Amino acid sequence: MEEALDSLQDLRVRLRQLTEELHSRDKTIDALMRRVEIGQTTRSSYLAMEQSLAIERVVGNKTAELIEQKARLAEALDELRLTQSKLLQAQKLEAIGQLAAGIAHEVNTPAQYVSDNVSFLQRAFDKLLKLIEAQSSVVEAARDGDVTPLNLEAADSARAAAKLDYLARQVPRAIEQSLEGLGQISAIVKAMKEFSHPSGAEKQPFDLHDLIESTSIVAKNEWKYVADLQFDFDWSLPPVLLLRNEFSQVMLNLIINAAHAIAESLPPNWSDKGKIVISTRAVGQRVEVRVADNGAGIPEAVQGRVFEPFFTTKPVGKGTGQGLAIAYSVVVDKHGGNIHFETAPGRGTTFIISLPLAAP
Repeated sequence: MEEALDSLQDLRVRLRQLTEELHSRDKTIDALMRRVEIGQTTRSSYLAMEQSLAIERVVGNKTAELIEQKARLAEALDELRLTQSKLLQAQKLEAIGQLAAGIAHEVNTPAQYVSDNVSFLQRAFDKLLKLIEAQSSVVEAARDGDVTPLNLEAADSARAAAKLDYLARQVPRAIEQSLEGLGQISAIVKAMKEFSHPSGAEKQPFDLHDLIESTSIVAKNEWKYVADLQFDFDWSLPPVLLLRNEFSQVMLNLIINAAHAIAESLPPNWSDKGKIVISTRAVGQRVEVRVADNGAGIPEAVQGRVFEPFFTTKPVGKGTGQGLAIAYSVVVDKHGGNIHFETAPGRGTTFIISLPLAAP
């Protein structure tokens, strides 16, 4: 019995020891688990930190690249604007150069008949002066009571030489033609001055119709032999905010293109001219300018490329392919408007420009 009690006591001790050992082992396991968790958390935090630092480095690099690209883009944009400005001025100077001979002819024609009329008036004045001198002699002789047949014959001869009836008809006409010719020269010079004078960087209000008329005068030698130019203006339109010389260049390009399209469509030994009609009208809060011709039209195959820089269907030396590209840039980029065309091959083309009446 005592042995059994001793064995039981030993078992209890052993059980207590095992329980303590198990409890200690549980604590150890818990501690190890906590250490594992802490390690995992630390590793996770470390990994997260590494990832965060990596992302920050990538973002920093990408941001630096974007800043550099933005700087390069801004530089390229400034260069593009400068190039575009130079190109516009070069194209304008080229257009003026191409028109110079025609403008000289336009000025020379009225200057010639003004010169002829002035010469005629000078001869007429000399004849009238001789007639006045002969008649003065008769008057002086009459006062002295000594009028001779010789005095009367000289007066009659001077009167016949003067051809007073002829001068009475022709002198007023010569004066009228001279004033008209001087008016034409003045209009051409004024149009050239307005066309070539640089406008400022800011848009200003201009009478659209004066601008169109001046430009048509500058381009007259291009269209007058192949077309009649007509205006269909809405005179109630208010002034429109424009960059004057840039928009004048647009109108010049469209008028010259219309004249060339008509010239290409005219048959050999033609006698009838084509027609160019420039019209304006208000459409809501916008003004619409139409330049219509009854020329050859634009072939369907190239209609999508009309406004592309350097694209032209004209032969070498006839066109640079910049006119319509610059027109698009001026109307859309600089004036906040739009430009498009309607065409029918063999029947003609109408270019339509829409501009805001108020500043955008």
